[in-house]
Amino acid sequence: MSMEEEHLMTVEKKQLFPNLAYPSRRVMQMVYRLPIWLYRLGLGPLVGLGFMILTTTGRKSGLPRRTAVEFHQHRGRKYVAVGWTAADWYKNILANPVVTIQTAWGTERVRARRLATIEELREAWEVVQHSPILQSVISLVGLSWESFVAQQDRFIILTFDPTDEPTPPPLEADLRWVSFVALSSIVLSVLLQRWIRTRRSLSG
Repeated sequence: MSMEEEHLMTVEKKQLFPNLAYPSRRVMQMVYRLPIWLYRLGLGPLVGLGFMILTTTGRKSGLPRRTAVEFHQHRGRKYVAVGWTAADWYKNILANPVVTIQTAWGTERVRARRLATIEELREAWEVVQHSPILQSVISLVGLSWESFVAQQDRFIILTFDPTDEPTPPPLEADLRWVSFVALSSIVLSVLLQRWIRTRRSLSG
């Protein structure tokens, strides 16, 4: 058994929701492909406020692999909570933590790592205090700062450090022209309707 498989088995036994089934690949593709398409359409500055495009290197193929993950930012540092260790992107990070991330704040070459120290965990806990959604989740499971620290091995929270190492190529906004065409079509349609109404009013 590889070190990666041993790590996954150990973590999965300690997950906060061990009975929560990992979504099917089709469901995950439907959910996480939408932000990727929006990024490609040139809407990264908007979508990137809540979703990060994470480009990893495939542990088997060696090719760039992209996924959209929810992230939170606090004091300039970005955090991602790993919900399922079975996710391919997380397995890719275990094999090679050097990744590319894209958010509303731009493209960054980084090295992903798991929070480890009490100081870092406290910073992550502050993120929770600033997010109504996360506060609802924490309240639902009855989690406090003390229990969070006591059960820290149940949580996998990633953060990202800048690196000069080569990283996978970022996702390009190669479909930006589609947005331009769609917007232009809407504007032309509105102008045409106004012209038709004007012609009808003049002839009446």
